[in-house]
Amino acid sequence: MDLNESLEDRRFREEARAWLADHAPREARPSEGAPALAFDRDWQRTLYDGGWAGVNWPKAYGGRGLSGFQYMIWLQECARVGAPVRTGATYTGLYHAGPTLIARANEAQKAEHLPKILKGDTMWCQGFSEPGAGTDLAALRCRGEVQGDEIVVNGHKTWTSNGQNADLQELLIRTDPESTRHRGLTWVICDMRSAGLQVRPIRTMMGDSHVNDTFYDNVRIPLSNVVGEIGDGWSVAMSTFAFERGIGFIGDQIELVEFVEALIATARKTRLSNGRLAIEDDAIAQNLAALKAEILALRSMNIGGLAYLDRHGQPGPEGSMMKLLITTVYKKLHLVAVEILGPEILEFGEGRASNPWTYRYLFSWVMTIAGGSNEIQRDVIADRILGLPRAR
Repeated sequence: MDLNESLEDRRFREEARAWLADHAPREARPSEGAPALAFDRDWQRTLYDGGWAGVNWPKAYGGRGLSGFQYMIWLQECARVGAPVRTGATYTGLYHAGPTLIARANEAQKAEHLPKILKGDTMWCQGFSEPGAGTDLAALRCRGEVQGDEIVVNGHKTWTSNGQNADLQELLIRTDPESTRHRGLTWVICDMRSAGLQVRPIRTMMGDSHVNDTFYDNVRIPLSNVVGEIGDGWSVAMSTFAFERGIGFIGDQIELVEFVEALIATARKTRLSNGRLAIEDDAIAQNLAALKAEILALRSMNIGGLAYLDRHGQPGPEGSMMKLLITTVYKKLHLVAVEILGPEILEFGEGRASNPWTYRYLFSWVMTIAGGSNEIQRDVIADRILGLPRAR
């Protein structure tokens, strides 16, 4: 694999840089609520109108059909000017639902939903985790009963990111009441405005309310909203997870490059309790050097994963390695930030803007759980990559 940029790649970088210079948002994204949703919609529409929505989506479905390497270049250029990399309310549609529909949906479903995702007309959320079935998703109990040409859903989902703003949901339910574990599940598209559906925000330790409890009381979903086949939802969900872990965390690796440089700069001007600059502390300097090396290594792994996606159209289980390593390094970096900033890390109000280092430190604990806990990723790596025997 050639890790160097080709002439075509350099020209693409120049094109992206020039466009972003004229169109990147000048103001920071609001923390949450209606202003954040409006910001996300406007930015996605700007990308669409400029021909930059779905950089690595197939041309047949409205994207530019560019390589994974060029997609990474695009994210790097966004990070360089402070344009959104993790895309807020549009994240699930762009990185979960959209790619899953491209890989597993029928043509009518693709025609209905993919253009709206790219334009920012519809926002999506994920309805997978439940109380008692988060890390062990196969234990989910939210049930769906087929009645005529509808599925009637009853149950409870939790940690529904952006559920209060979403129009649609990728929902995993148990449609065979006699089934257990991975069998008898179905992946459906749920209208979040459906009668009988209630969303209750959960306030987090970061001071925001972007995750939710979602309750279903005889919610009716057309059978035409089933993606794949009834009872084959686990297979479709594995496609969703592959995209989430394989490409959904690439933006985090890109941001880590910016964060480590910012932390090094902070260490050069911040004094510890002993009066010395943090960068002069041998342990801190060594940790920063190790973090920078790990983040560069993650870049190479990113390129390998994107090359696999280009060849096969869907990420492989190696995405679990990326998810595990990126979230581990993210957490390590912000632990070093706590060591450098000392009591300043406690100066935290509400939301990301009050103290970004503190917000991200708290969020680093979330990252090791969201998208499948790091313990689950280790199981996936052991089972599907290393072929190790299952624990009894």
